[in-house]
Amino acid sequence: MLDSEKQSQYQLLNEELSYLLEGESNVLANLSNASALLKSRFSNTVFAGFYLFDGSELVLGPFQGGVSCIRIPLGKGVCGEAAEFQETVLVGDVSTYPNYISCDSMAKSEIVVPMLKNGRLLGVLDLDSSLIDDYNAIDRDYLEQFVAILLEKTEWDFTMFEEKA
Repeated sequence: MLDSEKQSQYQLLNEELSYLLEGESNVLANLSNASALLKSRFSNTVFAGFYLFDGSELVLGPFQGGVSCIRIPLGKGVCGEAAEFQETVLVGDVSTYPNYISCDSMAKSEIVVPMLKNGRLLGVLDLDSSLIDDYNAIDRDYLEQFVAILLEKTEWDFTMFEEKA
């Protein structure tokens, strides 16, 4: 895909996300729809989802794709690195990445964007592609915008799921 096509696709994606989240702030609903939107728009995507930070490690959240790793310690794998260093990590070829955690043999490249709100780590957005070198600076920039939209429009409150006394 040409860079100009990729940029157009991401511009549309981020507009769609904004409209999709309009009037809905529930964290599980928004993360679920965001992962479905990502998976449906990029044909090479084998995993699109979220790992949520529970205060000590990343735990699998809403996603689209095959069965995946459930818990990831900070610093381990691409997701753990993005969370620990709080910066986006791009890996062109996961088979050559020394700290890679293999959850799906179909994954050939990966990008992980940390989700930070008011300086607090909430989790990461994780995308895996079936193609080597599928992600670049365009993906990084637009996925960081995607996460910013999600953070702005979502109420990060899981207490709504606790049993009411």
